[in-house]
Amino acid sequence: MNDAIIALNLRKKFVSYERIGFIRRRKIIVEALKGVSFNVKWGEVYGLLGPNGAGKTTTVKILATLLIPDDGYAMINGHDVVKEANIVRSIIGLILYPDKGFYSRLSGYENLVYFGKLYGLSKSMVETRARELMRLVGLENAMNRPYEEYSLGMRARLAIARALIHDPPVLFLDEPTIGLDPISAREVRELVRKLRNEGKAILFTSHNLWEVEEICDRVGIINNGKMIIEGSPRDIKDMLGLKYTIEIETQINGRVEIIREETTNPIDTLRKIINEAESRGLRIGKVRINEPSLEEAFVRVVENEGK
Repeated sequence: MNDAIIALNLRKKFVSYERIGFIRRRKIIVEALKGVSFNVKWGEVYGLLGPNGAGKTTTVKILATLLIPDDGYAMINGHDVVKEANIVRSIIGLILYPDKGFYSRLSGYENLVYFGKLYGLSKSMVETRARELMRLVGLENAMNRPYEEYSLGMRARLAIARALIHDPPVLFLDEPTIGLDPISAREVRELVRKLRNEGKAILFTSHNLWEVEEICDRVGIINNGKMIIEGSPRDIKDMLGLKYTIEIETQINGRVEIIREETTNPIDTLRKIINEAESRGLRIGKVRINEPSLEEAFVRVVENEGK
């Protein structure tokens, strides 16, 4: 099976109450998911994007067996997340809140050993695994320091180690770099790439769209509980017709001229500009192609959906 994660027509509603005056309350039904479908392949990082309240975390919680969908179904490595929840929990690693759920007075190493034992690992196996993971996430020099002394970046890396303690093939990383300094965030991204190269399937959410574009093979953008568009970052930009800016520096008789043009087809446009410049006897200097960002695509999708 090539698909590690399959979500098909997931739907979820929540009921809340709004106070009216001092006594009365009004029932409100929030439709968090309205038929979300997508898949994640082995050895792939899939970015799930959307504004706050779009349904990202609800989707992750359903896939991680923390919520039951009202309709639709999801499978992790061929196992139904509702009917085979215990099996699914044994083959996934989850980060929902990077700095939550640890014991502050235990060391980072002791925390990992504790969580490894919850997964049924033997004493010798979990101690070896914990040391390996502390090295993997760059915390080997802080193994014996109390967790309460860890910085936010160290806590985020320890959260990844905890998600990996039982060596799961599927990972759900919900905002794993939130609040991290640039160096710590880069270390987390490098670790995610390493895990992908090992063949793990990774569902990744982040509000840092530059980060998503850098590490995700495909992305899906959801809004108001619906999947709006899906594909590689480049494919999404092309589908939306976002324009590239081409700048070519030319010279003739010592005079510098900049040719600038916007296009949705950068290769053909670049070839045309160069041919025209050479036919005029211009000498080609620097060539720059400025690609539209995933952030531009995200804004376009969300704004269009709101109209």
